[in-house]
Amino acid sequence: MTHSTPEQAPVEAPPSAPGGLVKSVVQLDRVVIRLAGDSGDGMQLTGNRFTSETASFGNDLSTLPNFPAEIRAPTGTLAGVSSFQLHFADHDIMTPGDAPDVLVVMNPAALKANLADLPGGGLLIADSDEFTPRNLAKVGYAENPLEDGSLDGWQLVSVPLTSMTTDALADSGLGKKEAERSKNMFTLGLLSWMYHRPTEGTVRFLERQFRKKPEIAAANIAAFRAGFNYGETTEAFAVSYEIKPAPMAPGTYRNISGNQALAYGLVAAGQRSGLPVFLGAYPITPASDVLHEMSKHKAFGVRTYQAEDEIAGIGAALGASFGGALGVTTTSGPGVALKAETIGLAVMTELPLVIVDVQRGGPSTGLPTKTEQSDLLQAMFGRNGEAPVPVVAPRSPGDCFDAAIEAARIALTYRTPVFLLSDGYLANGAEPWSVPAADTLPDLRVEFATEPNGPDGEFLPYLRDPETLARPWAVPGTKGLQHRIGGLEKADGTGNISYDPANHDFMTRTRQAKIDGIAASLPPTEVDDPDGDARVAVIGWGSTYGPIGAACRRIRRSGRSIAQVHLRHINPMPADLGDILRSYDRVVCPEMNLGQLALLLRAKYLVDVQSHTQVRGLPFRAAELAAVLQDVIDSTVTPTTASEVTP
Repeated sequence: MTHSTPEQAPVEAPPSAPGGLVKSVVQLDRVVIRLAGDSGDGMQLTGNRFTSETASFGNDLSTLPNFPAEIRAPTGTLAGVSSFQLHFADHDIMTPGDAPDVLVVMNPAALKANLADLPGGGLLIADSDEFTPRNLAKVGYAENPLEDGSLDGWQLVSVPLTSMTTDALADSGLGKKEAERSKNMFTLGLLSWMYHRPTEGTVRFLERQFRKKPEIAAANIAAFRAGFNYGETTEAFAVSYEIKPAPMAPGTYRNISGNQALAYGLVAAGQRSGLPVFLGAYPITPASDVLHEMSKHKAFGVRTYQAEDEIAGIGAALGASFGGALGVTTTSGPGVALKAETIGLAVMTELPLVIVDVQRGGPSTGLPTKTEQSDLLQAMFGRNGEAPVPVVAPRSPGDCFDAAIEAARIALTYRTPVFLLSDGYLANGAEPWSVPAADTLPDLRVEFATEPNGPDGEFLPYLRDPETLARPWAVPGTKGLQHRIGGLEKADGTGNISYDPANHDFMTRTRQAKIDGIAASLPPTEVDDPDGDARVAVIGWGSTYGPIGAACRRIRRSGRSIAQVHLRHINPMPADLGDILRSYDRVVCPEMNLGQLALLLRAKYLVDVQSHTQVRGLPFRAAELAAVLQDVIDSTVTPTTASEVTP
C-alpha cells in the first residue's frame, strides 16, 4: 500500500496475529481516506465516528462530507452516492486533502463516482458482495471491474463486507436486512484496525445511541469488533499504519463541526452579554443543524423558535431584539432573499440582529448540499434603498465560534443587523478545536437606556453615541422611555416619521457612517509573508482559507515567496487593507463564486485584483490553486527587468 507521503518507515512489528500471521506496522505522517456508498449505507455516520476517534487520539484532522440533496435517491445509482473524506496527520493540516490515498466503496455506483479521484497506486477497498449484475447495470458497467483487470492500476482489495457482517450477526436474532445495515460498522472496525484508532469511544457511542434498542446496539458492536478482528487475522492486509498525534498547544480539545461551533459561539455571546438569546429560524440545508444544536441549550437562556417560514423566523428574531434579547436568525441563500425586507427594517430601526447565512450552491434551490460563496453581494446589497449591513465570515469550522461572537459584538455595540457568512464546507466539516476559557472571551455587556435623555425630560431614541453612532436601546415598558419605531424614515433624534429631504439625506449618511466606523475597532490586518519579500499576494475570505494556505505552503516549499491575506471583516473592510494590497505587484483572489470579493476590492481600492474562481460545489484543491499562483509569480515582471526592455 502506497501513500503519497514522505515517511513510510516500517516500525517494530506487533506480536503475531491469531493463526501465526505476523503483521508489520508502517509509520505515516498523514493519510486521506474517503468512504463512499449509497446514501443508505451510513457513510456519514461511519466517517463521523472515525473522525471522533481520530480526534481523541490527538491527530490534526479536516473532513469533507459530501452527500446528495435527495432524501433517498434510487438505491445503487450515481445520484444516491454519499461520501465522507477525512485527512488526518501528525502535523498541522489545513484541508481535507486534494485526493484520497484510500478509497472504500460499498457498491459499483460509489466506485464509478469516485475512482477518478484516487491516484494510481492508491488503495481501493470494495464490498464485492454488492457488485452484482443488477447493481453493475444500474451504472453502466458491462463487466465487473473487480474481475476484468480494469483496476490493475490501483491496489484493489475485494472484501465481502456484507456477507461477513451477516455471518458475524448470525446469532443476533436480527433478520438479514437488519443485519446488513451494520456493514458500515464492520467497515469502521476494519479501518480502526488498519490505522490504530481507539475503539472504546465507538462502543460507548453505540450503546448510548441505541440504548432503547439494546439488540441493535449489540449487533452494531459485534459487527464493529468483527471488522477489527478481520483486519488482524486476514492475509488481505499484511500491514497496518500508524499516524502519531500532532503536536498541539496545551489545552482542552474537542472535535467540532462548523455548525456546532457557530451555535456555541452564539450561546457564549448570550452569556458574555448577559442577554437571553432568541433564535427564530425556518429549517433549511445546510443551516438547520444550528437550530438543532441551539435547541439543546435552554439552560443557558437560549430560546429557539421553528417558524412557519423564513419571514416569520426573522420577524420573531427582530421582535426579540426590540424586547431586549440578542436576536438571531439562521438560513441559507434562498432564505436570505425572503428575509430581505425585514433586514431593511432592522437597518431602519437600528436594532441588533445576527443573520447567519450558511451558503450553498445557487441560484434558486440550486445545490442544497454543496458548498459555494455566492451570497456575498446579496449580503452586501440585497435590500432596497441604502441599507448598509456589516458582514463577517469565519475561515474554518472552529473559527465559526469566534466569528459568531464577533458578529454579536458588532450587532450589540453598533445597534445593527450583522451578516455572518458561513458555507456548507465549514458547516459540515470538522476539525480539532481548542475550547477557550470563558473568562478569555470578549465582554459583550450592554447598557440599556433607563432614563430620559432629552433636554425637556423626553426620551430621544435616535440620540447617538458620539463614538459608535449607535442609538440607545430601550426595553419596552421602561417608565418614561416611550418611543416610536417602524420602517418609515425616522427624524433625527426624536424618531418621529419624517419625509423631510434634508433629514433623509442626513439619516442615510449617518447609518452608512456608523457601519464605516466599525473599521476603527478592527485589529490590524494579518499578512502572512514569512520572508517579507513576496511580490504576489493572495487574498481570500471564508472557507477558502484552508486551500489557499495549503497552496501557499506548497509554493514556499519550492523556494518561492508569496503573501496571504484573509479577511474576517468584509463590510467594512479593515482600514489598512488598501495600503496592504497596493504594496504588492500582483493580487490574486480565489473564490467559490464568479469573482464577488474581487469586484468589491477593485471598486474600493482601484487595485487590479486577478480573480480565480470555481463553482463546482466543492472546495478548491490546494495543488490546482498552487499551480495557478505559481503561474502568476512566474509571470510577474520585476521593475529592473521592465526598465531594461522599455525604451
